[in-house]
Amino acid sequence: MSRILVTGSADGLGRAAADALLAAGHDVVVHARNQQRAAGLDTLVDRGAHLVVGDFTERDAVRRIAAELNDAKPLDAVIHNAGVWSGPAVMPVNIVAPYLLTALLRGPRRLVYLSSSSHFGGQPSLDGVDWQGKSAGSYSDSKLFVTTLAAAVARLRPEVLSNAVDPGWVPTRMGGPGAPDDLELGHRTQEWLASSDEPQALTTGGYWYHRELLQPHRAVHDEAFQDRLLRTLAEETGTAL
Repeated sequence: MSRILVTGSADGLGRAAADALLAAGHDVVVHARNQQRAAGLDTLVDRGAHLVVGDFTERDAVRRIAAELNDAKPLDAVIHNAGVWSGPAVMPVNIVAPYLLTALLRGPRRLVYLSSSSHFGGQPSLDGVDWQGKSAGSYSDSKLFVTTLAAAVARLRPEVLSNAVDPGWVPTRMGGPGAPDDLELGHRTQEWLASSDEPQALTTGGYWYHRELLQPHRAVHDEAFQDRLLRTLAEETGTAL
């Protein structure tokens, strides 16, 4: 049994992953951005899930959640699932929050970051990026950045299994009812990477789609770009990886 945090687990892929991991006997920590959303997690909490609440657009909330989790039983894995499609929250939620949690959480030996095929349309440039969310951010850029973060962590922390997952365009609240991909397959790969002892699941630095390794955007494994991204996020947040 592993202790696994699933961020953004009030609905969609995050909830599906948390539900499946609970059913498999794991010790699951679920997350919602506010108390109203947290009420929807009561059925998972009644089954034994632990709950943390905090808005990932607020860096102090991310820090508070990290401190709360560091004071509890150590985590074995984190599925960085929380994400938004558009608006000012894109950069704070999709890249700054997972960066801060990666820097601050002690103990996890498996990290899974939710990417997207949209990352192929991202620009590997950090000039003028609004990390604080004062204006609308680019979803494609944010997913390129978080996929690069996953690769950088794999390189710099060889004792940690760090991977990115493209769950596909699935019919969640974010994806919309007409999304063509398989909702069930959309959450299985991140669960597998977070908990399985199969040899492939014990690898690091991958970009996965339905348990198949794919080649990501060429910037993802550019070590100079990785280092620029980490340096920029460290300066922006005051927290080094």
